[in-house]
Amino acid sequence: MRDAGAITFRRLTMADLPMFIEWRGRPHVMEWWPNERARDIEAEYAELTAPGSTTIPYVALREGEPVGYIQSYVAAGSGEGWWPDVTDPGVRGIDQFLAHAGHLNQGMGTAMVRGFVETLFADPAVTRVQVDPAPDNARAIRCYEKAGFRAHGLIETPDGKALIMYWDRGA
Repeated sequence: MRDAGAITFRRLTMADLPMFIEWRGRPHVMEWWPNERARDIEAEYAELTAPGSTTIPYVALREGEPVGYIQSYVAAGSGEGWWPDVTDPGVRGIDQFLAHAGHLNQGMGTAMVRGFVETLFADPAVTRVQVDPAPDNARAIRCYEKAGFRAHGLIETPDGKALIMYWDRGA
C-alpha cells in the first residue's frame, strides 16, 4: 500500500454540506452513490442528525484536509428492508467514498476504512462491522479485503444484490 498518511475523522456539519453536495456530483462517486438534488441531500443530512438517528456521518481527513465521507449506522432495526436478520445491537454498517478520483487505487480508501473500523472497535459495545458492496464493484471489494473484511456471500438488499462482508471484533 502506498503511504496514505494518517486518516482522522470528524462529524459532518452543516458547514460541510456544500462540499459534500459537490462531492456527490463527481462521476466516480455517482457511479456507486445516487446523484440527488442538493435539497434532497440537505434533507438526508437533517434526517441523519435528528434525535434518535442511529446513522452518524463523518468527514475523513488526511493531514487536516477533507478526503472523503464515511458513515456508520446501527444495523439492527435500521428498517426499510435493511438487515432484518440482524438482532445484535453491536453490529455497525458503514458506507463511504473518497472525494477525489486521483486518490483511487492509491491505498487511501483502505487506510480510511481500516482507521474507521479501528475507531468503531474502540467502543466495546461494537461487535462487528459490515459492508455490502455491489458484487461488480471490484475496487470496493478489494479495498475491504485489504482493510480486513471477509466475504460471506451474496445477499438481496433493497438496492439489489450485494456481497455481505464482515469484520468481527478480534478477527
